[in-house]
Amino acid sequence: MYFVKTPWWLKRFYAKLIWHIPSKEKVLYFTFDDGPHPQATPFVLDALRQYKAKGTFFCIGKNVVHHPQIYTRITDEGHSIGNHTFNHANGWLTDDSSYRENIFKAGESIDSNLFRPPYGRIKRSQTKMIMPCFKVIMWDVLSADFDIKLSPQKCFDNVVWNCKPGSIVVFHDSQKAFERLHYALPLALAHFSRLGYRFEAIPFQKLSAGNS
Repeated sequence: MYFVKTPWWLKRFYAKLIWHIPSKEKVLYFTFDDGPHPQATPFVLDALRQYKAKGTFFCIGKNVVHHPQIYTRITDEGHSIGNHTFNHANGWLTDDSSYRENIFKAGESIDSNLFRPPYGRIKRSQTKMIMPCFKVIMWDVLSADFDIKLSPQKCFDNVVWNCKPGSIVVFHDSQKAFERLHYALPLALAHFSRLGYRFEAIPFQKLSAGNS
């Protein structure tokens, strides 16, 4: 089970996490989880460039290790980066100490103070533990491109029907999501561009060695 539009009560329960970025202007924050991927990530970067859009890439540490040139392209083209653990750790199924170690292992390759928990699953004790170092970035619109039962058109509809100014939107630059991402992302960029929106990266800061 997942929510395409994050409900108010979940935002209230995790009130210290960042679910959207309030704005009176037409701006959206497209984010991409689980890369870098040798096929999906270059596709995303090409699509963003076509619309002069910036995005935020929440990278898995082991994927950065395996695809350093793609990771470098993300940063060289002016996009933001964030930590998505080293091997896509599920916070609900991981003890706090191991979860922290996993995050900081990823941090050896991903120098950013932005963090997104895989699956959106993180214990309140874990958020308290990492928030001195990280801003925990969640979302208010889920494209659900990871759902293999979902049609590409429905993935696009999820984004178009639910975005508003300041929305943080989740896509996945992964093999599993690629069929739906390939269809939905260019259409979403074109749709919102016609409506006068711009696409910005979530600002990040590099972590100093002392934070680890």
